Amino acid sequence: MDNEEIIRQSQAACEALSAEDDGLKREVLTHAGNRWSLGIVHTLGVAGRLRHAEIARRMRGVTQRMLTRSLRQLERDGLVTREDYNEVPPRVDYELSELGRGLLARMIPLWMWVAENAEGFRDARILYDSDISSISSDTK
Repeated sequence: MDNEEIIRQSQAACEALSAEDDGLKREVLTHAGNRWSLGIVHTLGVAGRLRHAEIARRMRGVTQRMLTRSLRQLERDGLVTREDYNEVPPRVDYELSELGRGLLARMIPLWMWVAENAEGFRDARILYDSDISSISSDTK
């Protein structure tokens, strides 16, 4: 894809995001950049149907509050389905919906690009940080 095609597609995406339901589209788009939402989508994509506690065990570092909040938002946006069995003790399962599987499938190329370019990101940060350090020391 040449630069003109990239710019054309970028413009079309921006115009689509600035339509009447701009807020909805932008909120859903935040899932694509949210650490916990993507972790949940990935976990459910790999493992299939899971209970809350099992998702938490597979996602190191997530708090119960953040997991619950993220699951609710993903469910609200139709990316995750929740099945409550109305049992005591409570039993609730979560699973990716068709929309959620679509998000996962479209995130894979981005994740691959990030993984393939990690060294370039590291090099750029080292260069940037050294430039900022030299500017800071020059102003002292």
